[in-house]
Amino acid sequence: MLFECERAPDGAAEVAPDADPVLAAAATQLREWFAGERTAFDLPLDLGAATAFQRREWLALAEIPYGETRSYGEQARRLGIPRAARAVGAANGRNPLSIVLPCHRLVGADGALTGFSGGLDVKRALLDHEAATAAARAASAGSARTRTSRARPRRT
Repeated sequence: MLFECERAPDGAAEVAPDADPVLAAAATQLREWFAGERTAFDLPLDLGAATAFQRREWLALAEIPYGETRSYGEQARRLGIPRAARAVGAANGRNPLSIVLPCHRLVGADGALTGFSGGLDVKRALLDHEAATAAARAASAGSARTRTSRARPRRT
């Protein structure tokens, strides 16, 4: 998937999603994600063209909980390389699966939106989508709970 402002890599071919089972699954899971029915992806990923650091960083993105953000510095600390916040940002700039491996969940140390291949408006929209979906799920879970009151002592 490419954002409007992105260019396909050299040698890329356009393929109908139904022509390949993995693409069909990806298309289905993306539709579910945008409909608010899915919060994580279950797809086989080919990250063979990535460096070892990129692969490690991209896979760590999937560990950021849905609807939450993390700073680039925090991500670097979690990877065990606390001074690598810029390297984390550079790796994210090369992430070819930016929703499946959710680099939109990384923000600046002060919470500001920074760098995103689809543009900051798209990054904000993705974060807003997750926040709204997470809030709706939480409200739904809360309304499904059985309400009880403390038992009153019996009078004798």
